[in-house]
Amino acid sequence: MKKEFREAIEDSPIIAAVNNFKSLEHALSCDSRIIFILFGDICNIADIVAKIKTSGKLAFVHIDLILGLASKEIAVDFIHKCTDADGIISTKPALIKYATKLSMYTVLRFFVIDSMAFSNIEKQLQNVKPDVVEILPALMPRILTRICNIIPVPVITGGLISDKEDVISMLSAGASCVSSTSENIWFL
Repeated sequence: MKKEFREAIEDSPIIAAVNNFKSLEHALSCDSRIIFILFGDICNIADIVAKIKTSGKLAFVHIDLILGLASKEIAVDFIHKCTDADGIISTKPALIKYATKLSMYTVLRFFVIDSMAFSNIEKQLQNVKPDVVEILPALMPRILTRICNIIPVPVITGGLISDKEDVISMLSAGASCVSSTSENIWFL
């Protein structure tokens, strides 16, 4: 993993994930050095990224959630060439693999909803080398510990985190940091 991203993860135990313009404005003043962008469209994503970059933070676009983009490599090209985003988040290994070739930071997101999804993590990581893996939903400390023990990259966890105890529980289970759309979590 590139040094800047690694240091930002180490310095940001809580990553602000924004899903609207109001939360974006609040996230710009939190301590996190990383902001996950979970909203936008092809007309405004460059402006959203620019606001984050102007505030001195790393901007990660959840490419699967941007309206007007298809789940194809050209979408990664668009984010790479038309925005100043530092990286992408996706549930699609092919997009992560392609973004890695473009030297973008990458977060491969997994929804662990059953044992099949759990076993799929190791299989996917044999072919794709993301910088970080994000596990959702959070609040599964024992499963999270197992995941952290089998994969060679840092783990972020998110989803359903609502208080300081949840954050502590996830960090104690082995997560490098947590991501949250809950603004009260950003300012702990």
